[in-house]
Amino acid sequence: MYNREIRTVNMTRYVTPLREGGSLPAIVECDDGFDYVIKFRGAGQGVKALIAELLGGEMARQLDLNMPELVFIHLVDTFSKSEGDEEIQDLLKFSEGLNLGMSYLSGAITYDPLVSIADPLAASKVVLLDSIITNIDRTHRNTNLLNWNKALWVIDHGASLYFHHSWEGWKDHAQRKFPMIKDHVLLAKAARLEDAKSIIKEKLTPDIIEGIVNLLPDDWLSEASIDATPEERRAVYKEFLNTRIENIDVLTKEAIDARG
Repeated sequence: MYNREIRTVNMTRYVTPLREGGSLPAIVECDDGFDYVIKFRGAGQGVKALIAELLGGEMARQLDLNMPELVFIHLVDTFSKSEGDEEIQDLLKFSEGLNLGMSYLSGAITYDPLVSIADPLAASKVVLLDSIITNIDRTHRNTNLLNWNKALWVIDHGASLYFHHSWEGWKDHAQRKFPMIKDHVLLAKAARLEDAKSIIKEKLTPDIIEGIVNLLPDDWLSEASIDATPEERRAVYKEFLNTRIENIDVLTKEAIDARG
């Protein structure tokens, strides 16, 4: 049984953009008094990046990986008028409504594969999770990992689940291997892939996947260009993820072979 809820907060202040992100995320303050890194629905990939972020992040949390809290951030645009950057003005205007935020880990540093420490089991779980969700964006060039309080934290799953940018053929996509795992930044440290596989089978059951997918707001699943109801789209995400997890033996062997 998965009964986690995602809190909803209201954005009260735009603090600063994070220009290293292609989608121009930002640090914002919300009405609970905390700072968050916000991913805007009005950015390039739209709500699909938010969907991937939420699903990947909550699956990581279920695997006991360190993952900052995710919140829904409601934005009413009273901020763009005082913003001098036209790109940010437009982003705020087009992002009214429900966005996604992640707790801001003040003082965290970007994971450096040459000097940072990664536990072999945690590394193995991240590698296999990324194989399941087809995350192409955890490489040496862009690790999307942080070290904070002497621990490894996973962030930024927005490039995952790229099948949903073109719904046609998603069943075939769910059955595919993930050869890009050979470029994963943690692959060399993933020395416990078989143990990680067992944990995934235990912790990412169909009931758990159903609960995680059910967190997705209807508002994010109502894209006019796709002829499907929000519930029908949730069913696709559930079947896609469950199929990937059913194929975890194949994905594990692929990762082991890639390690050489």
